[in-house]
Amino acid sequence: MSRESEVKMFGCSIDTMREWIERSITYKVAGRDMFVASILSDAQELIGMGATEQARQLINRAKWVLFELEHEVES
Repeated sequence: MSRESEVKMFGCSIDTMREWIERSITYKVAGRDMFVASILSDAQELIGMGATEQARQLINRAKWVLFELEHEVES
């Protein structure tokens, strides 16, 4: 996937998402599932404010975390 596609889909590059996760206290303390729940809560707030494009990108980030980091958790 190109960087341009990543930014359209997620609002940032995958490298930036990995850095975001590495710095996340929620991810470190509460784990992947709570981190995803937090992302989805943020997306709900954005939907409520009418920011549907940003909400869509956050939902895509949450799905990426679930599916991509699933492999890292299992390893």
